[in-house]
Parts: sequence; C-alpha cells; structure tokens
Amino acid sequence: MTDDRTAEADGIRATYDETETERILSFERVRADGGGAGPTAAIAQNREGYAMLKVRPTAEGDELERYYGFDMALDHAGELLGVSPRDLPVPDAADDMGM
Repeated sequence: MTDDRTAEADGIRATYDETETERILSFERVRADGGGAGPTAAIAQNREGYAMLKVRPTAEGDELERYYGFDMALDHAGELLGVSPRDLPVPDAADDMGM
C-alpha cells in the first residue's frame, strides 16, 4: 500500500512518521526471498523542519552524521542500504525535508 507517508520501489520501502519532537523518514531494504529483515537507515529532522538532518542506522538509533541538505542525507542513507540514492523512494509527506 502506498500513500503520502509510504513509498516502495526497487526493493526499498520508505515510511515517513512524525513524533512529538521529530520528523523521521525510515528506509528498509526488502529482501527478494522474503527472509529476514534487510539493512535499514533513517533520516530525522526536528518537527519544525529547519534543523540539520540526522542520519541514523534505524529510526531509534544513534546519530551517525548530520547534513544541511536532503540530497546529502539521502546519499548517506543509500550507502547504508547498499543502493544508489536515486533508488530511494521518498513519500510525498517527506519531500520537503531539509528545506
């Protein structure tokens, strides 16, 4: 199912969520064989949407790096997932992160 908070393409599932303090875009690499969980990555930003983007291995994980630009954060997330950042689907609700 795809709506404005989820997207899936080329074996990558993306989910956008908002907590009390953050906007979080999570990625999961979906295994073709259906077995086990694949690699994950997350990009987080404060709820107001103006702070630097934090890249994490998971939505709850420790921050690995901070970026000003969404493109740079997507590049790092792609590295964690082992795919090109151009292959990462971005749900409509997360399209304005980093701006």
